[in-house]
Amino acid sequence: MWILLAVCSALGLGFYDIMKKLSVRDNNVPTVLFLNTLFGTLLMSPVIVMNLAHGGFGLNDTVYGHLQIMLKAVIVLSSWILGYFSIKHLPLTIQGPVNASRPVIVLVGALLVFGERLNLLQWLGILLGFVSLFMISRIGAAEGFSFRRSRWLWMSIGATMLGAVSALYDKYLLRSYAPLEVQAWYSLYQVLIMGVILIVLARSGASGVRFRWRWSILGISLFLTGADIAYFYSLSQPDSMISVVSMIRRGSVLVSFAYGVIALHERHIRRKLIDLGILLLSLLLLILGSG
Repeated sequence: MWILLAVCSALGLGFYDIMKKLSVRDNNVPTVLFLNTLFGTLLMSPVIVMNLAHGGFGLNDTVYGHLQIMLKAVIVLSSWILGYFSIKHLPLTIQGPVNASRPVIVLVGALLVFGERLNLLQWLGILLGFVSLFMISRIGAAEGFSFRRSRWLWMSIGATMLGAVSALYDKYLLRSYAPLEVQAWYSLYQVLIMGVILIVLARSGASGVRFRWRWSILGISLFLTGADIAYFYSLSQPDSMISVVSMIRRGSVLVSFAYGVIALHERHIRRKLIDLGILLLSLLLLILGSG
């Protein structure tokens, strides 16, 4: 059951990336991100209302519980800020594979934090994952996005690293708290933090590009909320493995990659397909090694 939930989460994430690309194109990224967190909070607000209606504040009614979720919100929001700027400026056929390399980092983290051991297939998967990243850097350089000159490529890598940290932290949090409760409260803290950031940017005069409303902005929240619900319930299953769930979710790259090829007509598709094939083989080896 937890594998099926992870697959549903992957599909949702693929469309989530497409909605992000459509929303941030020639648009104000902080405002788009704020609206994403706001809509996400509204979708999850019934959980918070139920907590308050029962005379408590949720997360086992402790300040420590809420501080843990606030840390989760900071990690995710930092990843999103980097990720939104990178997806605005990078082709989907580059940004998607970079983000899909996250399981390599998660697996290493699972080894260090949860004591999961690596076998030969997993080591081969990690090796191919780094080969894929190297190929992405070469392809990106051909399109003007080299590691030496492109801050957007580094932002994409930073978003991927922070996303891996968040995934490992989720496994820890879900040992103590219910999935929907975690999602609802961290969504609320995100919108509060993002609101403060917007106020600071407005007062400093650094608001950037003018904001334009697009319905794809609402699509971001809808697809992300659905993907996260499936993800958290997958992780909450007693026999679930964070390394496998994270790898399956990276299958979302197939959806966004196909959109980049078919709808956006992005370049160097043959070389990118070879890289995507290596990346998918890497994920397959990691799944087989973790089974």
